[in-house]
Amino acid sequence: MSRPASGDDEVLASAREAIASALTVEQLRQAQAVVLPLDYAMSLADTAQAIGVSPGWACQLRRRFMHGQKVGEPGAPTAGGRKRENMSLEEEREFLAPFFEQAAKGGALVVGQIKAALDKRLGRKVALASAYNLLHRHNWRKLAPDK
Repeated sequence: MSRPASGDDEVLASAREAIASALTVEQLRQAQAVVLPLDYAMSLADTAQAIGVSPGWACQLRRRFMHGQKVGEPGAPTAGGRKRENMSLEEEREFLAPFFEQAAKGGALVVGQIKAALDKRLGRKVALASAYNLLHRHNWRKLAPDK
Protein backbone atom coordinates (compact mmCIF):
# COMPACT_ATOMS: atom_id res chain seq x y z
CA MET A 1 0.00 0.00 0.00
CA SER A 2 1.37 3.40 -0.90
CA ARG A 3 1.67 6.19 1.56
CA PRO A 4 -0.99 8.91 1.60
CA ALA A 5 -0.36 12.07 -0.40
CA SER A 6 1.19 14.94 1.49
CA GLY A 7 -0.09 18.49 1.47
CA ASP A 8 -1.79 20.89 3.83
CA ASP A 9 -4.99 22.91 3.55
CA GLU A 10 -3.09 25.94 2.25
CA VAL A 11 -1.61 23.97 -0.67
CA LEU A 12 -4.99 22.40 -1.40
CA ALA A 13 -6.73 25.81 -1.44
CA SER A 14 -4.04 27.19 -3.71
CA ALA A 15 -4.41 24.22 -6.08
CA ARG A 16 -8.19 24.61 -6.22
CA GLU A 17 -7.72 28.28 -7.05
CA ALA A 18 -5.21 27.32 -9.74
CA ILE A 19 -7.76 24.95 -11.31
CA ALA A 20 -10.29 27.77 -11.50
CA SER A 21 -7.80 30.21 -13.03
CA ALA A 22 -5.83 27.84 -15.28
CA LEU A 23 -5.18 29.26 -18.74
CA THR A 24 -3.40 26.27 -20.25
CA VAL A 25 -3.74 22.51 -20.10
CA GLU A 26 -0.37 22.26 -18.36
CA GLN A 27 -1.50 24.57 -15.56
CA LEU A 28 -4.72 22.59 -15.14
CA ARG A 29 -2.85 19.27 -15.02
CA GLN A 30 -0.43 20.59 -12.42
CA ALA A 31 -3.22 21.75 -10.14
CA GLN A 32 -5.13 18.50 -10.65
CA ALA A 33 -2.00 16.53 -9.73
CA VAL A 34 -2.23 18.18 -6.31
CA VAL A 35 -6.01 18.16 -5.80
CA LEU A 36 -6.92 14.62 -6.89
CA PRO A 37 -4.72 12.74 -4.37
CA LEU A 38 -5.68 15.04 -1.51
CA ASP A 39 -9.43 15.33 -2.14
CA TYR A 40 -10.18 11.88 -3.55
CA ALA A 41 -7.34 9.82 -2.01
CA MET A 42 -6.21 8.73 -5.47
CA SER A 43 -2.85 7.04 -5.84
CA LEU A 44 -0.17 8.71 -7.91
CA ALA A 45 -0.65 6.15 -10.70
CA ASP A 46 -4.42 6.76 -10.76
CA THR A 47 -3.88 10.51 -10.72
CA ALA A 48 -1.41 10.26 -13.58
CA GLN A 49 -3.85 8.21 -15.62
CA ALA A 50 -6.67 10.67 -14.92
CA ILE A 51 -4.68 13.73 -16.01
CA GLY A 52 -2.99 11.97 -18.93
CA VAL A 53 0.67 11.94 -17.91
CA SER A 54 3.14 9.39 -16.61
CA PRO A 55 3.33 8.74 -12.87
CA GLY A 56 6.81 10.25 -12.76
CA TRP A 57 5.63 13.44 -14.42
CA ALA A 58 2.60 13.64 -12.11
CA CYS A 59 4.99 13.45 -9.16
CA GLN A 60 7.14 16.23 -10.69
CA LEU A 61 4.08 18.43 -11.21
CA ARG A 62 2.95 17.93 -7.60
CA ARG A 63 6.39 18.58 -6.16
CA ARG A 64 6.96 21.71 -8.24
CA PHE A 65 3.55 23.11 -7.29
CA MET A 66 4.25 22.56 -3.60
CA HIS A 67 7.60 24.34 -3.96
CA GLY A 68 5.92 27.31 -5.65
CA GLN A 69 7.08 26.56 -9.20
CA LYS A 70 3.86 26.85 -11.15
CA VAL A 71 3.84 25.90 -14.82
CA GLY A 72 3.85 28.86 -17.19
CA GLU A 73 5.22 31.40 -14.72
CA PRO A 74 8.55 33.15 -15.30
CA GLY A 75 11.41 31.17 -13.82
CA ALA A 76 9.52 27.88 -13.95
CA PRO A 77 11.44 25.01 -15.52
CA THR A 78 10.49 24.26 -19.09
CA ALA A 79 11.10 21.35 -21.36
CA GLY A 80 13.26 21.99 -24.39
CA GLY A 81 14.90 25.26 -25.18
CA ARG A 82 18.42 26.27 -26.03
CA LYS A 83 20.39 24.84 -23.14
CA ARG A 84 23.74 24.91 -24.94
CA GLU A 85 23.48 28.20 -26.75
CA ASN A 86 26.66 30.00 -27.72
CA MET A 87 24.99 33.42 -27.90
CA SER A 88 21.56 34.78 -27.05
CA LEU A 89 19.17 35.47 -29.91
CA GLU A 90 19.85 39.21 -29.59
CA GLU A 91 23.61 38.64 -29.75
CA GLU A 92 23.09 36.44 -32.82
CA ARG A 93 21.06 39.21 -34.49
CA GLU A 94 23.84 41.71 -33.83
CA PHE A 95 26.44 39.25 -35.11
CA LEU A 96 24.54 38.56 -38.35
CA ALA A 97 23.48 42.17 -39.03
CA PRO A 98 26.56 43.13 -41.12
CA PHE A 99 26.25 39.98 -43.22
CA PHE A 100 22.54 40.54 -43.87
CA GLU A 101 23.16 44.22 -44.73
CA GLN A 102 25.80 43.18 -47.24
CA ALA A 103 23.41 40.64 -48.76
CA ALA A 104 20.63 43.24 -48.96
CA LYS A 105 22.91 45.50 -51.02
CA GLY A 106 23.27 42.78 -53.61
CA GLY A 107 26.22 40.94 -52.15
CA ALA A 108 26.30 37.23 -51.65
CA LEU A 109 25.97 35.66 -48.24
CA VAL A 110 28.94 33.31 -47.96
CA VAL A 111 28.50 30.77 -45.21
CA GLY A 112 32.25 30.11 -45.04
CA GLN A 113 32.86 33.75 -44.07
CA ILE A 114 30.14 33.59 -41.43
CA LYS A 115 31.64 30.39 -40.03
CA ALA A 116 35.12 31.99 -39.85
CA ALA A 117 33.68 35.04 -38.07
CA LEU A 118 31.74 32.76 -35.72
CA ASP A 119 34.92 30.80 -34.91
CA LYS A 120 36.70 34.07 -34.12
CA ARG A 121 33.79 35.42 -32.03
CA LEU A 122 33.50 32.26 -29.92
CA GLY A 123 37.27 31.69 -29.68
CA ARG A 124 37.03 28.10 -30.89
CA LYS A 125 36.20 26.06 -33.97
CA VAL A 126 32.58 25.24 -34.62
CA ALA A 127 31.04 22.94 -37.19
CA LEU A 128 29.82 24.33 -40.49
CA ALA A 129 26.36 23.06 -39.50
CA SER A 130 26.44 25.53 -36.58
CA ALA A 131 26.68 28.40 -39.05
CA TYR A 132 23.81 27.01 -41.11
CA ASN A 133 21.71 26.48 -37.94
CA LEU A 134 22.45 30.06 -36.90
CA LEU A 135 21.24 31.34 -40.27
CA HIS A 136 18.20 29.08 -40.18
CA ARG A 137 17.19 30.47 -36.75
CA HIS A 138 17.12 33.93 -38.32
CA ASN A 139 14.98 32.92 -41.31
CA TRP A 140 17.73 32.84 -43.91
CA ARG A 141 17.31 30.38 -46.71
CA LYS A 142 19.58 29.48 -49.55
CA LEU A 143 18.27 30.81 -52.84
CA ALA A 144 19.23 28.81 -55.88
CA PRO A 145 18.32 29.68 -59.47
CA ASP A 146 15.55 27.64 -61.00
CA LYS A 147 16.49 25.24 -63.79
